[in-house]
Amino acid sequence: MSDKLKIRLSFFAALLLWILFAGSNIYLMFVKNYEMKVDFSDLFPQLAFSLFVFFTFIYYRYAITKADSLNFTDLLWKVFIIGLVTALLSLGIQGFFMLFANSNIVKSPITFNLFYDVLVALVIIYTISTLVAWKRLILYQKSKALLRLWRLFEIAFGFALAFDFFGNQPNDNYFIAATLVLALLSLSLVFNLKWVAYLNFRQKWKGILFILLSGAYLYYFLRSLIWFSDPDMLVMDMLDRVFIWGLFGFLFTYAIISILVILFNLPTSSVFEQKLKEALDFQRLSQSVPRAETTDQIYETLIDSAMSAVFANAAWLEIHDNDGTRQVIRNLSEEQVDLIKARIENKFIKDILNLKLRRDATTNKLRDSIKHPKFKSIMALPILVQDEQIGYIVLLNEMSEAFNREMVSILTTFVSQASVSLENLTLIKESLENEHYKEELKIAKTVQKSLLPASLINNKHLIMEAFSIAADEVGGDYYDILEYEKNKFGLIIGDVSGKGTSAAFQMAQMKGIFHVLAREGVSPDVFMKKANLALSKCLDKNSFITATYFNIDAARSKLSFSRAGHCPGLIHCTKDNKVNYLKSDGMGLGILRNSSYDKYVDKTEILYGDGDAILLYTDGITEAKNENGELFGDARLKVSFEKHCDKNPKLIKEGIKDDLSEFIGRLERDDDYTLVIVRFKHNTDD
Repeated sequence: MSDKLKIRLSFFAALLLWILFAGSNIYLMFVKNYEMKVDFSDLFPQLAFSLFVFFTFIYYRYAITKADSLNFTDLLWKVFIIGLVTALLSLGIQGFFMLFANSNIVKSPITFNLFYDVLVALVIIYTISTLVAWKRLILYQKSKALLRLWRLFEIAFGFALAFDFFGNQPNDNYFIAATLVLALLSLSLVFNLKWVAYLNFRQKWKGILFILLSGAYLYYFLRSLIWFSDPDMLVMDMLDRVFIWGLFGFLFTYAIISILVILFNLPTSSVFEQKLKEALDFQRLSQSVPRAETTDQIYETLIDSAMSAVFANAAWLEIHDNDGTRQVIRNLSEEQVDLIKARIENKFIKDILNLKLRRDATTNKLRDSIKHPKFKSIMALPILVQDEQIGYIVLLNEMSEAFNREMVSILTTFVSQASVSLENLTLIKESLENEHYKEELKIAKTVQKSLLPASLINNKHLIMEAFSIAADEVGGDYYDILEYEKNKFGLIIGDVSGKGTSAAFQMAQMKGIFHVLAREGVSPDVFMKKANLALSKCLDKNSFITATYFNIDAARSKLSFSRAGHCPGLIHCTKDNKVNYLKSDGMGLGILRNSSYDKYVDKTEILYGDGDAILLYTDGITEAKNENGELFGDARLKVSFEKHCDKNPKLIKEGIKDDLSEFIGRLERDDDYTLVIVRFKHNTDD
């Protein structure tokens, strides 16, 4: 049965059951007024009401689930519209009673009950639709435990409907106990508000407005039920029902908690939006070559992204190449640029502007103050292509000391990515002009090597060795490490689907995302979620990346990691002299390109000991074949690691390489080979 048919059937079933509910109420009122001796149970309207509630829930469950494409604010908008329509109809009912207040027609118990039943229908329609909408929000990024708790919550409401058959009054102990059970279940659910973090500043204000209005509707409907409540006139008073009080209590509580949480999150919205914009700007730079943009377009993208990232008031970019001198200027005139150049006193920045490449660049040397009537702060970075400075970018701010270390780091990443894009664009042009594809691949290999770390960490906490060789001139394997805080390291190994130049471009995107997210010190599971979000917007449809990301806390000897479909690493524990796999569930980045990816991300934490070592690798190692077509495999790699694990990392690397070479013999490689070995040292000092 299709969802569309279920929606129609549940709608007509709910309508029919409300008619039976209202009709049986009117009939019972006749029986009561005329003291008729009729064998008609007063439980019938209660049964019709319970079934009406059930089919209304089924209707909105499928109707709102069918609208899965709705974002959070659109969902809240639907709740607002349903509330507006039902509230206006309810106002019409109260207006009728006020208009004919002195008329016998409104004093008739039959009329009173009929309009009350209409009000009950409007209340149920709004509260049930709001309940289903709240369910969508609560179960965003749901876990198994949360799903089980929600099902228990729904079952409890079903029991509340059955409980109301017994006719308990609000002051009864059983009534109070049942209400408390619903209240406790409601409290266990109302703090699930993960969806709030994904709203921008404007969406949060919209969310507050819509939820506030939904609370106002709830208050109005509750007041309407109280206004109609009259034991002498009503056959069935909804305020005597545990179900109604539990439903109103849950909806009110979630609305209040949601508004408070959104308000508390408002100050962080600008930071979240800025970080997201930085990632998107970085992707624009990463995609410059795949989109076949020109160098001028890359320069335009770079200066706009840089100004946005560091909140600059003005900037200019200057390029000197074979085509001459080009300038891209923002919020300045050429005369002002010349004046600012003359006012610069910092020798390091002067050298950058004179294309005298300095290798001793530090954060403090790239930024300084400037004596100018309007601008007080300046920052300059060289633009390199193939290790040669071809230009520079200068950013200005009207405030003194406006540029901090983080801004310099962000801008350095942007400029580096622009340099890679320019290098790659140069390679493509050379390939088209000279039709020397092999030469283009050799140059691209140089670019690829620049993406891998130039030096590995060797300090009092850990020793690292790595080996990577591509099957073609350019490969798609990637590894990197950086210290984002004192004694805390981010380590990644990845494998881009496919080989050749396109894999190298995607590898460059992964490097940029790694450096942006790792510097934030995010946990491995958050890293994977954000990396998947960023890569989903820039990878082509047939590409994905497998990766494993580690956070190493040397001060606490703790290793936490998340795996995105990558080969499980190996760890040698010196304490028991055993080699085990570092296993964790996970799916490759870019396979699922929506929020459903988040439920496939796991994080594992372990403690390591002095002298323990980990071995990371790509599938090119385990899938290497010998002349008989046999795979080197996980088992052989584990045996090789066990044989060499007591040696220092360099000898471990050479030993595994020798075992692999002996296995494959003279056959050529058909995939990229990458190994990373890290040995942890005793960290008695901070």
